[in-house]
Amino acid sequence: MISALSRLILRLLGWHTNAVLPEGVVKVIMIVAPHTSYWDFVVGRMTFWSSKLQIRVLIKKEAFVFPLGWFLRRLGGVPVARGHKNNLVEQAADLFQKSPTMVMVITPEGTRRKVRHWKKGFYYIAMAAKVPIALAFIDYATKTGGIGPLFYPTGDYEKDMAVIMDFYRDKKGLHPEQFNLSIFQKQK
Repeated sequence: MISALSRLILRLLGWHTNAVLPEGVVKVIMIVAPHTSYWDFVVGRMTFWSSKLQIRVLIKKEAFVFPLGWFLRRLGGVPVARGHKNNLVEQAADLFQKSPTMVMVITPEGTRRKVRHWKKGFYYIAMAAKVPIALAFIDYATKTGGIGPLFYPTGDYEKDMAVIMDFYRDKKGLHPEQFNLSIFQKQK
């Protein structure tokens, strides 16, 4: 029911989405960009519901207050303590090891505001858990969203990020001025 309702709402709003993973992929880190608005969560969540894709989302633990915490858990939220000493990479990799299937969604920008660089955690979680990175997107310019290619990290962060950034170069957030890829552009 929620799947059909989500598809209908997205269609009425003019969105075309597709969130299907390649056959046989049961564990993946899924990064979603650009992330420039609260509406990204709404469009993204409806996209995943419409495709019947079960996801887990890392959300700062401060958001899990009653009654919002119950609701966030029902949406696939996993509370995390942000900071340097919480071993988040190891905790997330452990979740992958304990689960037969896991689609962990992360917004590498970490916030809706413009950032100088993306958080690196998604990359290191994928390396530690030995899972691919799915490049997912929400493009407000074309009202499209979904899952792009899978990327298998090599351990060369800078080289891998250049490939990942190339995929997102033409994607536009609701507030495009908040999406920063310029620090990854090649020197002229």
